[in-house]
Amino acid sequence: MKYGLLFAICILMQVLIFDRIYFSGYVNIYFYVLFILLLPIQTSKSLGMIMAFFIGISIDMFTNTPGMHASASVFMAFLRPTILRFLAPIDGYETGMEARLSILGIGWFIRYAFVLILAHHTVLLYLEAFNSSLFFFTFLKVLLSSFATLFIIVLSQFLIYRK
Repeated sequence: MKYGLLFAICILMQVLIFDRIYFSGYVNIYFYVLFILLLPIQTSKSLGMIMAFFIGISIDMFTNTPGMHASASVFMAFLRPTILRFLAPIDGYETGMEARLSILGIGWFIRYAFVLILAHHTVLLYLEAFNSSLFFFTFLKVLLSSFATLFIIVLSQFLIYRK
């Protein structure tokens, strides 16, 4: 129930707010990746990839981008368990723990979120450009969009999950 509501909120926020914000073509905020970031840590890779596919294809339906968001989201979910293992605390994660800023701290969350957001945005924006002559423009767009998305996601964590 909780993740169904998060799924719906992420899609609505993306479609109704963030898809309507333009920054001269250099910055796109993809808030819906928050859904993938906040999945429980013990979520299996295959279940995470299935859930990522559904949120990505939902965004694709609203934005008329056939499979681009789904591809980038599945790639992000594919990398997630590896990043979680790499960033695991010495004593490991507790069973049922969620990957939230309020639980694991701001330093951990920023490293975790930024790597996954950067991977997502790289796949998505290079698929969108699909032109090697736009390599540096797309690279700049990936970096700016990743930082902007990270900022909004961290801000949302402070607003939603106050201690």
